[in-house]
Amino acid sequence: TLTGSRIVIDIDVPETPLFTNVDPSQLDTALVNMAVNARDAMDGAGHILIAVRPASFIPAVRSHPAVPGRYVAISMTDSGTGIEPEKLERIFEPFFTTKGVGQGTGLGLSQVFGFAKQSEGDIVVESPPGEGATFTLYLPQVDESDRPVEDDTVQTLADGHGTCVLVVEDNREVGTFTTQSLAELGYVTVWAANAQEALAELGKDASRFDIVFSDVVMPGMNGIELGKAIRADHPSLPVVLTSGYSNILAQDGTHGFELLHKPYSVEQLSRVLRKAAGWGSADRSSDGASQ
Repeated sequence: TLTGSRIVIDIDVPETPLFTNVDPSQLDTALVNMAVNARDAMDGAGHILIAVRPASFIPAVRSHPAVPGRYVAISMTDSGTGIEPEKLERIFEPFFTTKGVGQGTGLGLSQVFGFAKQSEGDIVVESPPGEGATFTLYLPQVDESDRPVEDDTVQTLADGHGTCVLVVEDNREVGTFTTQSLAELGYVTVWAANAQEALAELGKDASRFDIVFSDVVMPGMNGIELGKAIRADHPSLPVVLTSGYSNILAQDGTHGFELLHKPYSVEQLSRVLRKAAGWGSADRSSDGASQ
C-alpha cells in the first residue's frame, strides 16, 4: 500500500455526506501527497488519522485573516516528531523539504497548496513540538444539488477492455505496481525496463499495442526521446509520459505528449490511458480506411 503495513490508518467522517466541487484528479493527488508526507514523517511506522468535517471559516494563517464561509475540512494527522517552528512558514514552498538529501523533491506539499488556492480554499498546518503534525485542507462546500452530473463515459474509463499497454519503467517496484494495477482493471500489459527494450518489443510487432506508457527519466534514452522515436516509426501509436519532476520537462516541455504527473492514482492512470488509446484507435481506423 501507499503508506506501508506498519502504519495504522483511522478515518473519521460525519454521518451526513459533505460535498465540494473540485477537480477529482487533483484532489486525489493532493491527498496522496499529504499521505506520503505523513508516512515519511514517521519513518514508515506510526498512526495516521484522516478526518472530514464541516467548517464555518478558514483560520487566520500566513499573515492572512480568517475567512468566513462554508468549507469541507479534510485533515491528516500523523504521530511523527512534528515540524520545527522555523520551518513551518516555508513548508509549502516549492523545493523546500525537511527530508534528507535524495529523500524528497519538496514538491508534494507545494502541489497541495497550489490545488487548495486554485480551488478557492487553503491548507493549514499545526505542529506542537514533538507531537506530530496536522495538515488541514479547506475546500468550498456545496450543496448536493450543486454537484456536477457525472458523465457516464467517465465511469467506463476504469475498465481496460483488453487495451494493450507497453509499460516502460526502469524502477522495479513502480513497474510491478503499474502492470499489476492495470491487469486488475482489464488491461493487457507488456513491461520493458528501458527504452531499448521497448523499441525491441515494438520491433517484434507494434500492432499488438494500443498505447505506450513511459517514464521520462531513465538510464540511456529518456522517455521523450523514446516518444519521438515511436512517433517517427509508428505515428498512430499514442504515447503517454509520466514523471514527478524532471529538468528535461522544465526546459523542453512535453513535445506534445500527454503527461501524467507522479504521484498518480490507478483511476487517474486508467483515465488518461483510455483517453489516449481512444484517440489512437481513431487515428489507426482512419489510417486503415485511407489505405
